[in-house]
Amino acid sequence: MWKISKYLTFFVAVIVFAVGSTAGAMAQGQKRLAFVIGNAAYPSGALPTTANDAGLVAQTLQAAGFDVVGARDVDQESLRGAYRDFLAKVTAAGPDAVVFVYLAGYGVQFEGENYFVPVDAQINNAADVPIAAVRVSDLTKPLAALPTKVNIVVLDAARPNSFVKSSQPLAGGLALVDPDPNMLVAFNAAPGTVAPEGKGPYGAYAQALAEMMRDGGLALGDVFDRTRLRVNEVTNGAEVPWNASKINDPFVFFDRGPDAPAQQVSAAEVRTNRTKAIRDFDAHDAYVAALDRDTMGGYEDFIVAYPHDPMAKRVRAILAARREAITWRQTWLRDTPDAYWSYLQRYPHGPHAWDARHRLEHFDAALEPPQSFAVYAYDVPPPPPEEIVYVDRPVLYFDDPEFGFDPPPPVAVIFLQPRPRDFIDLPPPPPPIGVFLLPTPAFVPVPVWVNPPHDIFPPPNNVIFNNIHNTTIINNTNINENNNQGGGLTTGQKLTGAAVGVGAAALATKVALPAFLQKKEAVLSKQNNGQNNGQNGGQNPGGLPLKPGQNGQQPLSKTLPADKLTGHALPGADGKTLPLVNGKPVLNGQNLPNNGQNLPNNKSRKLNKQGTAGGNAVTGNPVANGQNGANGQGQNGSGQNGNGQNGNGKNAKLRKVPGANGTPTVNGANNPSVVNGQNSGQNPANGKPRKLRNQGNGQANGQSNGNQGNGSQGNGNQGNGAKFRKLPANGNGGANNQPKFKVNNGNGNPQMKVQSQPRPPKPEFHAPPKQQMQQVHRQPQAQPRPPQPQGGKKPVCGHPGEPPCK
Repeated sequence: MWKISKYLTFFVAVIVFAVGSTAGAMAQGQKRLAFVIGNAAYPSGALPTTANDAGLVAQTLQAAGFDVVGARDVDQESLRGAYRDFLAKVTAAGPDAVVFVYLAGYGVQFEGENYFVPVDAQINNAADVPIAAVRVSDLTKPLAALPTKVNIVVLDAARPNSFVKSSQPLAGGLALVDPDPNMLVAFNAAPGTVAPEGKGPYGAYAQALAEMMRDGGLALGDVFDRTRLRVNEVTNGAEVPWNASKINDPFVFFDRGPDAPAQQVSAAEVRTNRTKAIRDFDAHDAYVAALDRDTMGGYEDFIVAYPHDPMAKRVRAILAARREAITWRQTWLRDTPDAYWSYLQRYPHGPHAWDARHRLEHFDAALEPPQSFAVYAYDVPPPPPEEIVYVDRPVLYFDDPEFGFDPPPPVAVIFLQPRPRDFIDLPPPPPPIGVFLLPTPAFVPVPVWVNPPHDIFPPPNNVIFNNIHNTTIINNTNINENNNQGGGLTTGQKLTGAAVGVGAAALATKVALPAFLQKKEAVLSKQNNGQNNGQNGGQNPGGLPLKPGQNGQQPLSKTLPADKLTGHALPGADGKTLPLVNGKPVLNGQNLPNNGQNLPNNKSRKLNKQGTAGGNAVTGNPVANGQNGANGQGQNGSGQNGNGQNGNGKNAKLRKVPGANGTPTVNGANNPSVVNGQNSGQNPANGKPRKLRNQGNGQANGQSNGNQGNGSQGNGNQGNGAKFRKLPANGNGGANNQPKFKVNNGNGNPQMKVQSQPRPPKPEFHAPPKQQMQQVHRQPQAQPRPPQPQGGKKPVCGHPGEPPCK
């Protein structure tokens, strides 16, 4: 019996271990990662839809559970650095990861390789391409070397370009490629052809791809096959996308739930149509069937079955482009003079004729095929004469009016479902705010029976993923507004319409920048702020952040904490102490040079680094009763402070202007003999300096210097014995004004003027000749003495050798 018990215990332990391992594997799930780039701002002219296309594809991938990073308008350094960070992220994801790479912009081919063009590329001749652009194989080869499950690389980049206008023409479109194992490669236009520019906010290819990815239960190959049919239908045959795949594992972007309505065409009918002979369809459906299969054999079968159909010319053009692309790829892979002579024998004026002769120069061989050479045996036969007209040129346009193609027939429902009503006319996204950020379209909810697979690893902080059945409008509506019958996937991050403001929605749904670009964006933003400060005439002094709504700044949300909105905590936010200024706290916000605006309610602001003429105490000296330093121009208390200029109008170094008799500056006057805007009188005849006093009968430098304190016209210190309060000094105040001495009326007495911009009239202050400079030491926190009656003099005291003043 004990043996049976022992065996039972062993089997139970094995079962528990197996169940735990399975649960752990299911908990880990499939990680989905995406890298999306949309380049539009090229020097030769901006592309109208590429940035929006990237934003739409990125948003669809977010809904499908991808952890998406992306950017727009990147240069070569940024593209390489961002992709390097992305590869590290894929490596950390481990095996069985699914990777999606989407590049929208200009693409070119050169010597059998495809290149993606950054926005800073300078391509004046064909030889500049490898230097100025990024070779696509440099992106795909490292990705193929990683132990991923599925790799999808989409180049939405086959467009007409004007990079080379010389005797070295680049072949049009993109070159045919052979994908690596576990990889699908897709082009927006067939190899050797280019797509017309889109007329709407989104390109036909990106919109069709997003539509098909959102179709629940659609296999990966079917997604791109139906994308080809939709694009060809929308563009009237002007664009024929292409894809090639070596992915064997099943993959879907979304699952189709059991509550989904029945398909108009069953899966069995679809399989039958895929195996049905082309000749067994009528002419219209035969064209669509050949386009759906997108093979040389399918197109040739259509030509044989319907040689005189209006679609026969269009099919011959598609077949001619594909035949030439295959011929050139095999020539380039062979890379011998015989191979290039073989190509030139078939296509003496073909798209790659210049490339073939360029390689023959490299081999120091004849540029034209000799009388006898070893002709290379291609996998495809030579082109018939009726095909040459379509490829006897560098670039092939399927909408070229020279060909006079008839528009293709409508696609029957047995091949493609009608377009969803809510995905036909998509509104353009709002312009992105911030460097490198992709546009964020208004999210169109997917049907309630469509959900991401349940075995995927939920991406972090992905609001779109958690609200795929809900309307999301970024700028002025809310997330979770309606259409929540199915209750989208939730991980505790779902936002409600009442809790989401404009800023919160934009932050929550935007596509994150790669780590490399996050650092670069921070540097560029700081530089741009500095440049804007110098150009805005002091509207953004010292590189301080712009206020919400100022100079196009996005208003901050009222529903999120301040430190969550921009990634930087505001001073004093969330109970934090205010920063120190020169080691001392800011008092009442009255000594800050805001170059324009004092904040109400004692809200302090950072000090800028510009020299100011007012608003601060001279180094180490107090400023009395909220008065600015010398010649502060503006309104203190009601908004305006010093104008940030020193005496000569420049932001020069600050220097201390000594007052007469060596006494410190009081009440914004640079001369201690001037108290409250009034000269206290000439020094007595005995040459001894007169005691400073507040006479209380003048304006406190208000009218002459333009300072207004607490809403009054500089009369805060008028004769009422107002108390003086010492504010912390930071050395940026009135000391910027430089004194200028000149002889006054020939009497030898120096007259000191303080110059500022502008120069308002000021009282002149005189001192007797041979004055004795003595320094008066003021104790910290010392209160000025109340004004004395004019009737009697007070005994002299407080000087060396004299009794202390009482």
